[in-house]
Amino acid sequence: MNFDKNTSDIINKFKLSIHPEGGWYREIFRGENYVTRKDGQKRTNITSIYYLLCKGENSSWHRVNNADEIWIFLQGSPLNLRCLDEDNKKIKNLNLHTNNPIEIIPAGYWQCASTSGEFTLTSCCVGPGFDFLDFEMLRDLDPSLRPSKAMKDFI
Repeated sequence: MNFDKNTSDIINKFKLSIHPEGGWYREIFRGENYVTRKDGQKRTNITSIYYLLCKGENSSWHRVNNADEIWIFLQGSPLNLRCLDEDNKKIKNLNLHTNNPIEIIPAGYWQCASTSGEFTLTSCCVGPGFDFLDFEMLRDLDPSLRPSKAMKDFI
């Protein structure tokens, strides 16, 4: 993918790598304390990443089971963040920007995102801490199990 100089500079400055859901990331914090979730699994108390989406990239529909996610706008164009409600019946459109820099996605909610411009740099904090064992991509589900409201272009 060809990036403009600003985007390449951000990827290099923050030492970002490709994320499985799309976009770029690097973990910047993993708490040293542990918690036991309701399901009995132990996780670090909190994690945080830098997350970058560039023009033409999407964060595909995914969810983090048993952990809430806080998205924090850092710089660039506004972020279009979508999530399905608890019953997977209604899509909620959220926008992160300088006047609305924080949004919360509850545990287990399907979500996806895209930038509205050349790039958007965010931070995502997950508590209890993120573990790929709790990460689920919609595209990995049997099509008959996918919520009907999920937009195909973000799978």
